[in-house]
This record gives sequence, structure tokens and C-alpha cells, in this order.
Amino acid sequence: MRGSTRLVLITLLALCAAAFVPIMQSSIPASVLPPTLTPASAEAPGGFMAASFIQTRDGVYSIAPMLDRTIPAVVNISVRTQVVAATNPLLNDPFFRRFFNLPDRVPQRQTVSAGSGVIVDAARGYVLTNHHVIENAEELRITLNDRRTFTARLIGSDPQTDIAVLRINASGLQELRFGDSDQLQVGDFVAAIGNPFGLGQTVTTGIVSALGRTGLIPEGYEDFIQTDAAINPGNSGGALVDSLGRLIGINSAILSRGGGNVGIGFAVPSNIARNVMNQIVRSGTVQRGRLGVVIQTVTGDLAQNLGMAQPVGAIVTQVQDGSPAERAGLRRGDIIVAVDGRPVDTSGDLRARIGTMPRGRWVELTVLRNGQRRTLNAQIG
Repeated sequence: MRGSTRLVLITLLALCAAAFVPIMQSSIPASVLPPTLTPASAEAPGGFMAASFIQTRDGVYSIAPMLDRTIPAVVNISVRTQVVAATNPLLNDPFFRRFFNLPDRVPQRQTVSAGSGVIVDAARGYVLTNHHVIENAEELRITLNDRRTFTARLIGSDPQTDIAVLRINASGLQELRFGDSDQLQVGDFVAAIGNPFGLGQTVTTGIVSALGRTGLIPEGYEDFIQTDAAINPGNSGGALVDSLGRLIGINSAILSRGGGNVGIGFAVPSNIARNVMNQIVRSGTVQRGRLGVVIQTVTGDLAQNLGMAQPVGAIVTQVQDGSPAERAGLRRGDIIVAVDGRPVDTSGDLRARIGTMPRGRWVELTVLRNGQRRTLNAQIG
């Protein structure tokens, strides 16, 4: 933990598989069902109409039919690593070790931790998970929902987005279809699927609590989805799905004083995860896209001074000479409010979106200049 005075911990969720705690069953109050979903023919208790993904079985409302299609694509990951064994600090002193004729090699011990992953390409065996789940792994074992176990190969990982891509050689796999995380709204129903505390596959439900969260990964490319669906240690790398069973996030972290769930969990948006995965699969690495600008978030005071109706977007404070931004015609004072037609809320939002795009891609920037909207085309550098 950085800074002993901090009141909260950002807890990354890889966990030793030996830990166990009880699981509480989740229920779905009718009041949290998205109002835009097509209602089913039966009326739910309390006067609410059950949404189309809530189906009845002998009078019981359930999301089991949706989960039947999604759970087989979520896997358990066992990670074997070597760590330095706890010893007397004097044994770390080379002079002390030579004096007592001790081996130069510092004693190590083997540990096994547990995480989760999501099959996103059944034909090629690609599995998405978190970078922190597989970091420093010497061996990776993946267990499917049908209890088959395979050794996984690391294709590549990206610490700055906390995304890693694994591959297994297996047949009969089931994949999760990507959803469009840019279309999420606060209040949308979500379900988190993973392997908390090494217990095995577990499902919890909730809603999207907030979007565009930052500050979890220093110097990272962040645009986290916040959810109150229970996410616990071991859920890292698992799936966050919408009501149609589409993958809209990779569960990554929680905000907690003690390391357990308090209803504040975070997931990497599926669009960022997919962009990173495509680059890793294509080249084994991630190349950061750039525009060549210095930006800051439009605050309330700044928006008022600029005559904006609301504080949105990222204002350009500097344009680098010879940069893609300069070639596109961006100027100091321009406010970038959308990329490819999708709104930009903060500077972190813009940084995460551009930074995970491949170099050479053309994007359409919507900017405000002197109160007028303009459209500029830029090639990511």
C-alpha cells in the first residue's frame, strides 16, 4: 500500500487458492431492472413487469437461461509462481552469506494463486484476463466449466490497462460475444461471473454504478466501469456481462478498507480490452496511440468561463509541433467533445481511448472552437 495514511485500499484481486469464505446468494429486485427492456408477458410481484431476460420457471423469476449461455465461457485460472521465502534479513547480505559459507541463491518458495478468465475466441482458444493475475507466472493452468484442465500459454499482457491474453489448445469451447461498452449507461443491469476465493464459478448481480472512473492504476490508461455487483478476491479477470449475456467488462479491482467487497468494484471496459487484445494477438505488444496534445478536463468553472452549458470534454492546452494533432488542424483552446461520434467526458476518457487505438488509424474528432462545433480527422501516431 502506498501511503499509510490512506483510508482505503485499491485491492487487486488475485488470491491464494487456499482461502475460503461463504458465498451469499444474490437476488434481482424488480426495481433495478432496466426500464427500456422489452417486458415479458408475466407480471412480476409488486406491479413490475419482468424484463425479457428474466424468465419464469414454475412461477420463479430467474436469469438462469442467460447464464446458461455465458457461464461456460468463464474459466478458472491457477497461477504458479516463485517468491522469495521469508528468512532472517541477515541472510540477504552477501557478505554474511559468504562468511558462513551459505549458498548465494536466496531461498524461494512456490505459491499458487487463483483468478478468472473469459474465452473470447473459441476457434483459436484465446482467453482474456488481468495482467496482475498472471504477472510473474511460471505456470498457468485453466479449468473450464466442464472441469477439463489445460496448460495456457501467455500471448502477451499490458500492465497499463491490466489486460492479458492467454491461449489454450482445446476443442468444444464456448465464447462470450463482445458488447459495446461505450453504450453503457448508469443503471444498466450487470452480472459478474468469476472464481472468488478459489471457490469456483460464482455469479453476482447489480447495476452499473458509474462510468469513466480513473485513479486506480498510476500512469495507466483507465476508463473503469464501476458496479455494485459483488466482486471479491479471485474474481479478477472474470466477466462483467449485460442483460443479454454480452461481455461489457473484465473485472479488475475493488475499493475496500479490508480487502473484501463493499459494493464498489471496477471492470476494464470491453472496448478497451478488445483493442488491447487485437494488438497483442497481432504483434505480441501494445503500441500506444497518440495525438500529440496536452489536455485537461473541462471543469465547472472552466465551462462557465467558456460559456458552455455543461462541463464536458477535454480542452487542448498545447499542440506539439509536427504531431498528428497539428496536422489535423487542432489548436490550443479547442475542446474535444467526441471521438468517432462517441462523447468524451474527461481528459482521462480521451487519453484511455486514444492510447488503446493502434497507430495509423484514422479518427474523427468533434471539437468546440469559439462556441462552434467542428469536425477534424486525425491519424493516430
